[in-house]
Amino acid sequence: MIIIMEQGATKEQVEAVIKRVKEVGLEVHLSEGKDQTVIGLVGDTEKMIDVPFRGFDGVADTVKVTSTYKLTSRQFHPVDTVVDVDGLKIGGEEAFVTMAGPCSIEGLDQIMECARIAKAGGATVLRGGAFKPRTSPYAFQGLEEEGLKYIREAADKFDMKVITEVMDEANLELVAKYTDILQIGARNMQNFKLLQAVGKTGMPVALKRGISGTIDEWLNAAEYIAASGNQKVIFVERGIRTYETATRNTLDLSAVPVIQKLSHFPIIVDPSHGVGVWDYVTPMAVAGVASGASGMIVEIHPEPNKAWSDGQQSLNEKRYLNMMEQIHVMEKAMKEVKLIREKI
Repeated sequence: MIIIMEQGATKEQVEAVIKRVKEVGLEVHLSEGKDQTVIGLVGDTEKMIDVPFRGFDGVADTVKVTSTYKLTSRQFHPVDTVVDVDGLKIGGEEAFVTMAGPCSIEGLDQIMECARIAKAGGATVLRGGAFKPRTSPYAFQGLEEEGLKYIREAADKFDMKVITEVMDEANLELVAKYTDILQIGARNMQNFKLLQAVGKTGMPVALKRGISGTIDEWLNAAEYIAASGNQKVIFVERGIRTYETATRNTLDLSAVPVIQKLSHFPIIVDPSHGVGVWDYVTPMAVAGVASGASGMIVEIHPEPNKAWSDGQQSLNEKRYLNMMEQIHVMEKAMKEVKLIREKI
């Protein structure tokens, strides 16, 4: 259930409603927008059925939230959530954020070079895998803590944030020690115990869409994180499995406006995994900006043909910098589009 306050409702009126909600053992989630304040009820809201909230001063309406994802829904929280990564803002009206780096951390020299390239193009977050979930058990599985130390050192040198994947609860504490954003990979989108565990850390979490995950399943996965007390969720559209074989996956850009309509959390795109072929990455990255995404995560490598994993979808320095030039042009164009929309 949500309680919608009247425009101009006083602080005292809002506090009176919150006090009544807490008296019956429920928690509240307060969403204060420019023109409207919404009070979300968290817990067994059946307890509140007989409470006449519409009779309270300052209350405009009460609405029952019927979706299974409540804390994640825009109905529950109408205002865009901006995820703060130690000063770097993702979401809402904030600038488009680029996260770039290799699929796998191969060594200190390699991740340092990737950080240099990423920073030169305007990326503010360095990505890289230290624990690599691979289809084959014989493929490279990552450098683990050694790799985490390398990416932290490289990011600090170039004044960047770190995003890296956490694969299981056993390594969560270790990964959290080195990263700024915890990434949940596509294979773990419905690993509910892991989602609850990362939720309890309070750290920013980038939740990738499962390879066959529906948007409803994705939203409910985010709810596990939010229900554990974490409001720092970033959706990552990374492509889904379809009948098409020309690309690795099908990058579902329609997910961007759909998620933005249904949820208040920001969404970014992953064109690298979305297509799996380097020469398709740039046009899909630009399309991601045009779709309204709050950012992107992309794979780069100094020498893609020598990459230990995903070299076929990684951009070299020249191609990455060229892509970023196009990204910046599209960013400016989208600001103009926004101004036009506001006039309609």
